[in-house]
Amino acid sequence: MPYKRQVMYDYNVRLTSAAGARRRSFRRRMAFLAASSAIIGLTAVFILTDSGPGVPKGDAGRPDSVALQLPGASPTETTDTNSESKVRIPFEPKTFSGENNTGETATRENRNWAEVTVAPGDNMSLIFGRYGFSKKDLHRILEIDVAAKNLRRIKPGQVILVHADPTGRVLGMIHELDYLRSMHVELENNTYNATVIETEPEIRYATALAQINQSLFLDGQAAGLADNTIMGLTDIFGWDIDFVLDVRKGDQFSLVYEDIYKDGEKVKSGKILAAEFVNQGKRHRAVYYTNRDGHAGYYSDSGSAMRKAFLRAPVNFTRISSKFNLRRRHPVLNKIRAHKGVDYAAPHGTPIRATANGKIVHAGTKGGYGRTVVIQHGDRYSTLFAHMSRYARGIKNGVKVKQGQTIGYVGKTGLATGPHLHYEFRVNGVHKNPLRIALPQALPIDEKYISDFRSKSAPLLAQLDELDDEARTSNLVANVDPNISQPTPASPSRDTN
Repeated sequence: MPYKRQVMYDYNVRLTSAAGARRRSFRRRMAFLAASSAIIGLTAVFILTDSGPGVPKGDAGRPDSVALQLPGASPTETTDTNSESKVRIPFEPKTFSGENNTGETATRENRNWAEVTVAPGDNMSLIFGRYGFSKKDLHRILEIDVAAKNLRRIKPGQVILVHADPTGRVLGMIHELDYLRSMHVELENNTYNATVIETEPEIRYATALAQINQSLFLDGQAAGLADNTIMGLTDIFGWDIDFVLDVRKGDQFSLVYEDIYKDGEKVKSGKILAAEFVNQGKRHRAVYYTNRDGHAGYYSDSGSAMRKAFLRAPVNFTRISSKFNLRRRHPVLNKIRAHKGVDYAAPHGTPIRATANGKIVHAGTKGGYGRTVVIQHGDRYSTLFAHMSRYARGIKNGVKVKQGQTIGYVGKTGLATGPHLHYEFRVNGVHKNPLRIALPQALPIDEKYISDFRSKSAPLLAQLDELDDEARTSNLVANVDPNISQPTPASPSRDTN
């Protein structure tokens, strides 16, 4: 055989032998895996068979699994009522009336509850299947409108308490909707009923006092304030103070606000009742007041509305990249072109807010402005927002918008070198500097409410005066005391939003 042919023959023989060896090795591995899977499957069958009703399938042996304590179980299967393993009811459920299937009065004391915490991706069908509850009962429960509305919108972390008999029939259920509301499902006379019960929270009053040394948020948090309370402070004074540009080290603030408690534990902070902010030596005060017609808002100590007709800034920005300048050199065109607005540099996608109520007269591309929205506010005022990346949903010509409503998102469309918002403010068609113009004032309290406002705001203003005295004699350490004398709120309202 010629030499080259012999070499190729030997090479092909080696390849064929190696391929055969790999195939035989693969078949052996597959046979081993099949045998292992069969052994694991048989083990799982024995475990599930031994679990009994009410134990989540596949959860046997897990330290955090919940074993249901079912009525009618033998003494050896029943957990001692004083045992620490008994399911803890995290909130006081409704006391059920009537009798259950065994003739016992169906109350919380003789019912046993399984605590189910909703996991990511869960729905009620998955939960019922996992715990062995009757899917037929679930279908009947979901026929109730209030039950269907809430149970089809369950969220991870929510708690559901379920009571079922040994066959998996659901006798009762409690779904904790939020910190104040829970839905109770009850089986009575072979019919399911569902009711949403709301718990009345306990309102306590607290005060806080702090000086700004680092930033409003850091010093506010050090004063024991929640982030939403700090944001509330910026919302109240945001028409008079630019919290990005105007705040200085040494400024100070104080406030009286609500703390919301349930069963003796603080749930969250409520609304601010009175606040003071000293900015560069200028004192600003505000009091929450609800008039007899139910209209509520924040007013200065003299009765002027804190909410002005226009917001000072339309976006949460990092810096002002270009100010109002009629002799500015354009960064793209490289020639002198009047800059008739203010450029707010902000990350791409930052929400842009309407600075006042008005009607959209233009929503579309506008030359070098790129994607632009123009809003007309009455007869005299108009505002322009340019270089948007996109518009908010529903924003189009002719649509009415409210102050603070998101109308679009920061971008760099048109002639722009980076993401920012170009904002213009016009009076009778003439451009004005948005940073310096005196914003139109909102209407003060109606004369017929002045005496009522003064009587209700006096205790709150006195509380701010006490905090002022404390600021002069202390190092401005926060005072959050739920047991202070409770000022009379400017409204009996228990609004906790």
